[in-house]
Amino acid sequence: MKNYLTFWGLILFCLTSYTQNKQILYGFSEIPQALLLNPGGKITNKWYVGMPLLSHVHVSSGTTGSTVYDLFADNGVAFNTKFRKAIYGMSNKDFFSFNEQIDVFSGGLAMGPSYEKNQYLSFGLYQELDFIGYFPKDYVVLALEGNQNNINKIFDAGDLNATAEVISVVHVGYNKTLNSKMSFGFRGKIYSSVMTVSSKRNKGYFVTTQGQNNTYNHVFDLNLELKTSGISHLLDDDNSSLEQDLKTLRRRLFFGGNLGLGFDVGMSYQISNQWSVDGSLLDIGFIHHSKDIENYKVEGVYTFEGVNPIFPESGNNQSADAYWSEIEEDFEDLFQVDTTASKFTSWRPVKLNASINYAFGKRSEKECTCVKEDSGYLNAVGLQLYVIKRPRRPQLAITSYYYRKLFEWLRIKATYTVDSYSFSNIGMGVSAHWGAINFYLMADNFLEYKNIYDAEAVSLQLGFNYIFK
Repeated sequence: MKNYLTFWGLILFCLTSYTQNKQILYGFSEIPQALLLNPGGKITNKWYVGMPLLSHVHVSSGTTGSTVYDLFADNGVAFNTKFRKAIYGMSNKDFFSFNEQIDVFSGGLAMGPSYEKNQYLSFGLYQELDFIGYFPKDYVVLALEGNQNNINKIFDAGDLNATAEVISVVHVGYNKTLNSKMSFGFRGKIYSSVMTVSSKRNKGYFVTTQGQNNTYNHVFDLNLELKTSGISHLLDDDNSSLEQDLKTLRRRLFFGGNLGLGFDVGMSYQISNQWSVDGSLLDIGFIHHSKDIENYKVEGVYTFEGVNPIFPESGNNQSADAYWSEIEEDFEDLFQVDTTASKFTSWRPVKLNASINYAFGKRSEKECTCVKEDSGYLNAVGLQLYVIKRPRRPQLAITSYYYRKLFEWLRIKATYTVDSYSFSNIGMGVSAHWGAINFYLMADNFLEYKNIYDAEAVSLQLGFNYIFK
């Protein structure tokens, strides 16, 4: 029963897990937050101010493994059958990721000579939560089946691979338009880690063989490590109250935590009137963890032959209590967990964006066949590549899109994305302008909404800005 509950928890967590790709927002230049994805992108405003806590809210979900529907579908199949199928249908390459981002405040303004204004300064502070965990296949199978029917089977201890962190980021970006064709940008970042938990690059195995002194011989060859920062103080009830913990979290959000540095770079180039390319590298940086550290490590080869079912002869002068106490102590002493406060450095997950775009269709005047001057193109299509560095291997996504300026106050963007989660991800974004007020709403994987419990990936982005053009 305990194993079932554990697995249900994993599956439910998958449904609320998150990915960092923002393919609908990328290149949507009328929305100021697009500069967070490409600091060298096109700019269409003189200045803007984001509504605090609402200028950019991003949540999305995705899993490459089983879904809730796989377990609880009313299809006449026994639950135990669906449960085992879900377990054995996943591998240690399947992963669950979680990402959430909220802008605390943001803004930007054009700079330079009054006749040109070819430079732009943007700034802000956002909070981010990021998690990725790979399905620990061998751990789950061992917990489900036990080792009695798996004699001589080697279970891989390296299946344990997960990392989670909560950070805040203050950033300042600079964008410059060199000429009518090219612009570039740079964004500097200061990271403040609120809390971090990481267990990566684990190695080793567990195997059960026929024993010599007992029925079975259990061999553990392990090199496991868990690194944490910002956790132990919050879990220590003796040193803090809830009010003190909340103060600690607020302080860490505003640079009271473990600090780090990073940067983004980006550019855009107008090949011709209608063709353009752009690209960016994001989160090239690190966080140095030196405060509130608690690390755990198990390393070495351990052998345990289990419990001898035959009680020793009375001539040994050993009581039953002493006998079982000795067995308990042997097992507890088998694994030696080293606890340290060693400093460590975590690297940010670097992201790559690149796209090629084709614009077409100018608006015609009603009373003549000419086109409106300086109105720009009404439509655009293109392809975008997204890559993010992850512990085992990079995750990739390819997106095709169609952009349309319906009215001066309303623009839409439709996308089709192929990624690790789905081959049928259709999304749409809308950006509306009422005077100086901008509101945008974006979502993807619309085909999954017909059965949300079977969804492999869904996402939502929204925000409010005050924009002066």
